[in-house]
Order: sequence, then structure tokens, then C-alpha cells
Amino acid sequence: MQLHLSSKLKTGFHRPIRAKLIFNPGSGQPGESPQQLVSILSEMQNQHILPEVFIVPPDSQLEDVVHSAIKSGIKLIVVAGGDGTIDSVVGAMLGSDATLGIIPTGTRNNLAFNLGITGDIPNSVALLRQGRRLKIDVGRAHCGHSRYWFLEGVALGLISDLYPMADDFQHGNLAQIGGLLSTLISATPSRLRMILDGHKHLDTSAHMMLITNMPFLGPHFQISPKVSFKDGRLDVFTFSDMGKLNMLSYAMLSLGGPLEDAGIKHYRARHIKIVSTPQMPVLADGILAGQGSGSLSIHVHPRALTVMVGTALTGESSATPAIDSKLAVDG
Repeated sequence: MQLHLSSKLKTGFHRPIRAKLIFNPGSGQPGESPQQLVSILSEMQNQHILPEVFIVPPDSQLEDVVHSAIKSGIKLIVVAGGDGTIDSVVGAMLGSDATLGIIPTGTRNNLAFNLGITGDIPNSVALLRQGRRLKIDVGRAHCGHSRYWFLEGVALGLISDLYPMADDFQHGNLAQIGGLLSTLISATPSRLRMILDGHKHLDTSAHMMLITNMPFLGPHFQISPKVSFKDGRLDVFTFSDMGKLNMLSYAMLSLGGPLEDAGIKHYRARHIKIVSTPQMPVLADGILAGQGSGSLSIHVHPRALTVMVGTALTGESSATPAIDSKLAVDG
């Protein structure tokens, strides 16, 4: 049973907070978006949060919206949408004193899940008052001339196809078995040459590779409980000594929880450079960033983004509590 915090907090705060609410009506089920917006605004009113609303149009660039809000003195940027909408505001918030708030209305909402924001709209809005401020790491992938900020991770090779299809198959989409088999049969491994933190050189052959910042990826898949988004390092996983059938079995079974496998090598680094031959497709938080040519490099920016998170996170130490004193409107 979920604990609804909003009713307890309606009378507990009196100083209003200004916020920029970025609402994406295209996230999740579009038919539900009008009622979602009404519910969000109602709950914000109950919490004495004063939102300036921006409705995200298709293919919108949100950097200017966020920069303008921060320049006007707003210190709480609230994103109501999915993981992609959240990613699109990260770059504009780095280096500022603004805090990111999340109201998950997307399909998977994996970022919110990682950050302990797992309730409905009333609970999520209540956390903007009652939750904790936490500084988290942010990754940046450089692929050719393109730059991509990411919060979850970067996937190379077969993994970008294997896990979504395995997840769909487990959820009853039997047509995906053909796609799974076809993908596995046609897949060939790549030679990976990696440089970690400028001095550690690794050479291996693999069908896929992960560089992660969050403990849970995609369909709430946890590759390892040791991954942290506030340790100042990225976790590098290479699937080097796994045959195709072993990878398929691993993908299916690991959706139920993390598994140990001797074929998976785990490293940690702040800076990673990768050359893959043949070139692997590269996805940064699910967005195609290109092919893994010699110009692929990935870096972590430690504790670069301040986020409002849930009150309880597994393995997390204390964080700055409620944000009212920093974000409240004077007077």
C-alpha cells in the first residue's frame, strides 16, 4: 500500500516556492495528459508551489526554457514526463544552483525509479516539499562531433537490441522470439580497445558493453547492486566470454534480478575511451549517438546535478533534507 504524503503536507508549509513546470503531454499515454496536468497543478496548489507551466511541443529544445527560468530566479525545475524529457534538461541545469524535481508520467520512468520516486502524482508532488536534495553524477558521451549528456548509461552493440526484445517477450509479446533469434544469429563480436582513466589499457572481444551511472537500466534491470550515481565514477561492464545462447539466457533471467556471471568483467573509471572494430552502435540513455569509432569517449561529471529524490534510497547515506529554506519565495 502506497503512503500518500500530500494530505499530511497540505497544512505544514506556508512559504510558497516558485517552480518551472515542464510538462510533456506526449509521454506515457497521451490521452491521460489533460487529467495529469490538472492533477499536478492541483497538488502543487495544495503544496504552495507556484508553477510557471511550459507545455512541451514535439521536437522541442528545452535548454533555452530552462536557462530562462533559472535566469529569472527560479530554483526548482520540475519535469513531468519520461526519461527522455528529463535527459533533455540536464545540460542546461549543470553549473547552476537549481534543483531538478521529477513527476514520472512516462512509460518506463526508470530514472525516477532509481531516485526513489515511485508513487503517483500526489506522492511525487509531495516529494518536492518532503523529499531530499541529492547531488548526483552525470555522464557525457563524445561520439564524433556530437555530445550527449546521460544519467542512466551508454550501451554498445547487441545489448541495445537484446534487452528490449527480451523484456517484451517476457511480457507476452511472443512475436519477439523471431526478432531475438534473428538478432542473435546475425550478431558478430567486435574487438574492443579501451583506455580507462588515461593509463589502464584493455583489449577484449565482445558482442556488447555497458557503461552505467544508475543501478537500474531500461526495464528496471539491475546489472549490479554495486553501481552508484554519486561515487564520482562510471561502471564499465564487458560481456567478453559469453556465447550467444548464454547471453540470451542471461538477458531473460536477469530481468528478475542481478546475476553473477564469470563472462562479465566489471571496471570503474572516470574517463573511458573506446575503439571498436567492427564499429558498434552507441546509445546514450536510449538515444542513438552513432557508431563506436575511435573518437568515442565517455566522462563523468561528479555530483554535478542537484535532484529532489525519495526519502529512502537503498545504500544511500544522508542527503540535504527538505528544500523550502532554499527555494521559498521571500516574504
